[in-house]
Amino acid sequence: MQKMSEATMTVTVAYGSTKHSITLPDQFDGKGPTVKDLSDALTQVTGVPQASQKIFFKGKSPKDMEERLSSYGIKEGCKLMMIGKRNSPEEEAELKKLRDVKKSVEQTAKKLEKIDGELTGLKNGFLAKDLQVESLGKLDHRVKIAAEQFMKILEQIDALSVPENFSDCRMKKKGLVKTLQEFLAQCDKIEACIADHLSKIQSKNAALADY
Repeated sequence: MQKMSEATMTVTVAYGSTKHSITLPDQFDGKGPTVKDLSDALTQVTGVPQASQKIFFKGKSPKDMEERLSSYGIKEGCKLMMIGKRNSPEEEAELKKLRDVKKSVEQTAKKLEKIDGELTGLKNGFLAKDLQVESLGKLDHRVKIAAEQFMKILEQIDALSVPENFSDCRMKKKGLVKTLQEFLAQCDKIEACIADHLSKIQSKNAALADY
C-alpha cells in the first residue's frame, strides 16, 4: 500500500467579510498542492464555482490550475483574497444532488477495485482448480452487480434536468457521465478477463481428462 504523505499547507483566504482557513493536503508527489486543489477547497467552503473564482496573492492572480501554489510564492501561512459570485440556491441544490451521486459512484468504484485486486491475486495464486472456478464465478457475479449499480446511477444522472444557465452543474454532470462510462468499460474488461481465465482452466481440465 502506497504511503500517503502527511504534509499539509494552511493558507488564509479572505472572501467578502469572511476569512477562511484552508488546509490543503499534499498527498501525491510531495511537490505541494496545486492552484486547482485550493480552488476546489474554496468551492467547498464558499459555494463559488471554479469558473467564477478570482484568487489574488500580492496583487497577482494565479490562473494555471495545474501549477503548484509554491511556484507563485504561496506557502504555509500566506494570506490570499478571492472574489467571485456564488451559485444560486437552485444551482447549489442541483450540485448537492450531483455530489451525492458522485459519492455513490466512488463507493461502487471501491468495490470494483477490490474485485480487480482479488482477480489478480487469484490468477497469481495457487488455489486448486475447482476452488478457482467457484471463486471466479463469485467474482463474476460481483462484477455484474457493480455494473448494474453503475447503470442505475447513469440513469439517475440522465433523469436530472439541468437548466442551460447552470454551467457548473452541466460540466459536473458531463464529467460524471464520462467517469461512469469508463467504469462500465472496466466492468466489461474484468468480466472478459474472468471468462478468459475460466476457459483456460476448463481447457486444461479437458486436456487432463483426455490424457
